[in-house]
Amino acid sequence: MHDALFYIFSFLTLLFGFLVVLNPFSRNPVTSAMFLVLMMIGISGLFVLLNAYFLAAVQILVYAGAVMVLFLFVIMLLNIGEEEKRRVNLFAGVTGSAAVAGLLLILGKTLTSGHLPPSAAEGAVGSTKALGTLLFTQGQYLLPFEVVSLLLLSAMMGVVLLSKKDIK
Repeated sequence: MHDALFYIFSFLTLLFGFLVVLNPFSRNPVTSAMFLVLMMIGISGLFVLLNAYFLAAVQILVYAGAVMVLFLFVIMLLNIGEEEKRRVNLFAGVTGSAAVAGLLLILGKTLTSGHLPPSAAEGAVGSTKALGTLLFTQGQYLLPFEVVSLLLLSAMMGVVLLSKKDIK
């Protein structure tokens, strides 16, 4: 039963992830945002299967709740309507394909060469104390955590600049 639920949640997460980008039902960005919420719910289901109930709750409350509300506010603030069909840009297709190939190459290299110590991987799944210790005291995840916070700060500043009516 556990394996069947894993395959169901994985399939739904991948399906909704593809529907965020390639939405055949509507060209409206709000529809893509709703598919993103469904994808995040699928990810939280995968966390539940890993017995990481805290991460599943955070996934639902923070990402599917607060971050998606922020995305929807930005979409409504920028008054983005339905996208019209455009011709395919050759340069964008080539550079996008090169970027995807590079990301897949990095992912493959990481999966084949990267490994965590068994104690770190086992302790961080269920308890919040072990997760906090792994994130902040051992030092190996502190820099990526801070880089993500700077990235989110720059994204918020970009939203503020884009929402201004007349940039001087």
